[in-house]
Formats: sequence, C-alpha cells, structure tokens
Amino acid sequence: MKFEAAIRQKKNREKIVVLTAYDYQIAKLLDEGPVDIILVGDSLGMVFQGRKDTKKVTMDDMIYHTKAVSRGAHHTPIIGDMPIHSYDTPENAEENARCFLKAGAHGVKIEGNDPDTIKRFVKSGIPVMGHIGLLPQTAEVYRLQGKNPEEAERLLQDAVEVDKNGVFSIVLECIPEILAKQITEHVNAPTIGIGAGRFCDGQVLVINDMLGLNDGFSPKFLKKYANLTKTIKEALEKFSHEVRTGAYPDKEHTYH
Repeated sequence: MKFEAAIRQKKNREKIVVLTAYDYQIAKLLDEGPVDIILVGDSLGMVFQGRKDTKKVTMDDMIYHTKAVSRGAHHTPIIGDMPIHSYDTPENAEENARCFLKAGAHGVKIEGNDPDTIKRFVKSGIPVMGHIGLLPQTAEVYRLQGKNPEEAERLLQDAVEVDKNGVFSIVLECIPEILAKQITEHVNAPTIGIGAGRFCDGQVLVINDMLGLNDGFSPKFLKKYANLTKTIKEALEKFSHEVRTGAYPDKEHTYH
C-alpha cells in the first residue's frame, strides 16, 4: 500500500503523529519511534538557521536537509516542505518537487489553495500535503486565522477545494478549534493540526520546540515534552568544570 493511502485510512480511526526533522540523528530517532510522517519543514529557517521567519529559505537549503533526513529514516514517509517561490508556477513546482523526491522525500507540502499546482502534482503522481490557515511563507503577522465569519468561510472553502484536488492530508495551522472541526468533517483527507485544537485527525509540532530547545518560543498551542535546554546547559557546565579541574579525561577515557 502506498504511504498516502495508509495515511488516508487513518481518518476517523487513528490519530496521525507528525514531527519535523532536519538532520540524520533526529530522523533516525523518529524512524525508530511511533511517528507516522517526518516533515522536513522550512521552519529550519528559524530553528536551524536562526532567521526570524521562513521567507529566505531556499531550495538548496531544503534539499540539503532532506538528503540528511533520508539517510536516517528508512521506514517513515518523509515530506519535503516546498519553500517560498519554489512553486510560483505549476511547471516550476513540478521540477522542484521532483528534486525533493530525488533527495529522498516521498512527497511534498505546499501552502495555500493552489489548484493548478496541486492538480499537476496529483496528475504526475507526486503525493502532496496541503496547508490551510496561517501561511508562514506569506504572512506579514503571525496571528490566529479564521476568527471572523468571512475569513472562516474562505478557509473552509479553501480546504474543501484543496481536498477535492487530491491532497493526501491537510495541515491546519493556527485556526479556532471549532473551525478545524468543521473543516475536518467536510474533507476526505485527514487534517493535521498545529494550533488547531483537538478535533483534527492528527497533530504536528516542530521537534526543537516540543523538546524544549527554543526558550524564546512559547505559543499557546505548544506543549514542551522535554527541557533539553536545561539538560544541555547542565552538561556543558559539567564538561567545562571537569576540563578545567583536570577530572576529564580520566584513566577510563584515555588510550593506553
């Protein structure tokens, strides 16, 4: 069974777990765990490159990280996040999507309701994940989307059209829970929430955020499942102390 069919079958049956990865070691850990999809997110612009947003992430950046992730994950489907301007035209989009597949991805994700590009991907046999709500590549301000009735109706219609055009799943980002529930009930593709509440068919988080590696980022939807910032700082302090006092390296950690 193709992976996208397996993901579709989980709708209304089993929650879908999605996490980002940008390197070999994290990808290997995710591949060994209960994760359904690994997303090589353009969020690497912030968490890996130290930028303020995703707007300067390039195809070269994304392909580099996709290759690294694919070396670590051999069983879990990998989705490449197509960066800004990589799908400005359907022709350009297909060419770049095929670069992701060649790099080891099993499919791609694009932001917004782009029917021509989605149809071209589906016709060409390229699995595509949709993305509705807050669109970081084009958003001027990061805020909750779909709060007023007009905006909510537009997002619902966008989701329905994206679904109709053949995506295998749809990310719903930063929208009210009630709207996410409505969208989930109106589309055949599973919905993957991030800041979209309990009623989505699955959830996605940025791995660095949920592991507590980003002290300065604490939106309402983010639950931190570890505090690696504290763990790493403690390890650095201990290492520095032992080097300076001569406790490291000791006999056990020295070749004889």
